[in-house]
Amino acid sequence: MGSREWGVGSSTLFALMVLAWAGNYLFVRIGEGYVAPLWLATLRAGVGAAGVGAYLALRPRTGGFSWTDRRDALLLGIPNTAVFLGLWFAAAPAIPPGQTAVVVYTFPLWVALFTPSALGGRLERRHWGAVALGFAGVVLVSQPWATGAARPPIVPLAELLLAAVCWAATTVTFQRRFAPAALAQANGYQLLGGTAALLAASFMLREAVVPSAAPALWMSVAWLGLFGTAFAYAVWFFLLGTVHASVLSTYSFLVPLTALVLSVALEGERLGVIQVAGVALVLVGIYLVGRHPLPHPGGPVLPTARS
Repeated sequence: MGSREWGVGSSTLFALMVLAWAGNYLFVRIGEGYVAPLWLATLRAGVGAAGVGAYLALRPRTGGFSWTDRRDALLLGIPNTAVFLGLWFAAAPAIPPGQTAVVVYTFPLWVALFTPSALGGRLERRHWGAVALGFAGVVLVSQPWATGAARPPIVPLAELLLAAVCWAATTVTFQRRFAPAALAQANGYQLLGGTAALLAASFMLREAVVPSAAPALWMSVAWLGLFGTAFAYAVWFFLLGTVHASVLSTYSFLVPLTALVLSVALEGERLGVIQVAGVALVLVGIYLVGRHPLPHPGGPVLPTARS
């Protein structure tokens, strides 16, 4: 299991994992220039599922995984991968990557709200404060009071918030359904189930056309599926064996922060003063929720999908 402390190797892997997830937000925008959102989500989930399957095949077995476990994980992949990615990718063309990442990463705040009813425990005053800060930040980022050209795209913002809610609710459900030792395999199967659901939805909505041969599209798919899903997924589970889960959760705010920095530097994304204040509040809220995880009998709540 390792020393469960940060070392140079763990820090480097963590930095690469953060870069992989943060970069996803930019590559979604690139990929959607060549293919419909649901079809891009299908390609990302499918390539990611193949990469994760290879990782699991090489990984030492950690216990039995029954057919019932496989069935439940496959079914949970519908909300956890298909709905989550579908909503995110559908909203992505209307909202800059950095802001998209900030809204999606309200996920830890929703987890804090869902955990008491699903897993037991009680929200303390500091948890309520962190959640309130985070959601106040979302209001400042979205500026619902704006009018005219400055008016935010309400429907895409709602889709991103719903995606975060879906991710959080399914994560808590996974924690209740599967033991920690089974989470790696369950995650692999839920990716497969999500891929199947996305593929079916793509055909039903007539989005599943032969994708372009453009190198930029396949570079996006490679990043999203291999680096942003399979590689980051393997690093996450490796780090869980060497670093305390609470430490990893504490620094999850670095993903949307990195995505925002990349979007400003590479995409020219610009934020007003009020939006910058909102981003700061969201990041502080995420940090505080991770810094003071909600105590409950099941242990730390570990994410089951990756952004």
